[in-house]
Amino acid sequence: MAGTFRVTQVKSSISHIARNRATLKALGLHGIGSSVEVVDNAATRGMVRQVRFLVSVEEPGAGTDATAGKAGKGAEEN
Repeated sequence: MAGTFRVTQVKSSISHIARNRATLKALGLHGIGSSVEVVDNAATRGMVRQVRFLVSVEEPGAGTDATAGKAGKGAEEN
């Protein structure tokens, strides 16, 4: 059985290509601060990877926020 993970949009999609905006919409994200629980499978992991610079990912049981991709400015200060 596949698990789930929480994806939160942390940056705006304004000034990004339409493909990135469409991926955020397909994930169910509507703006900065919106979060969704998505099924953990290859398709959703690929979608998150394509917009990794716009979102953060929390995996259940990890206890901490595991940001997908590279950390932005100030992400490691907390």
